[in-house]
Amino acid sequence: MLKLSQYQEAIGGVNCTPELDPAEIVIDGGYACDMLSDVMGSAKAGQAWITIMKHLNTIAVASLTGIPAIVFAKGNTPDPSVVEKATVEGICLLSSELDTFSLAGTLYALLNR
Repeated sequence: MLKLSQYQEAIGGVNCTPELDPAEIVIDGGYACDMLSDVMGSAKAGQAWITIMKHLNTIAVASLTGIPAIVFAKGNTPDPSVVEKATVEGICLLSSELDTFSLAGTLYALLNR
């Protein structure tokens, strides 16, 4: 288990949902995917979802699967409507300049130390 704030620091992440505190969110795994149906069928509650998709449907999928955080790779940032919906749903959004491979590797290393 890992506090999202620890992961945020390691990836140089920016919190796109400032009303949500990454220090209060615990993650126990990760899922890296850009296909919504795959995330719905395979991701687990408590995982951080790493993706480049930043549209409103990502929030709906995260909410359905119990994902507490979405991490946008390659500097992607969501529109204000996406941030608003994520805040309402309690899903923390982070953006990092790192690519998906680096984000996944960093999360794996932090969870397995």
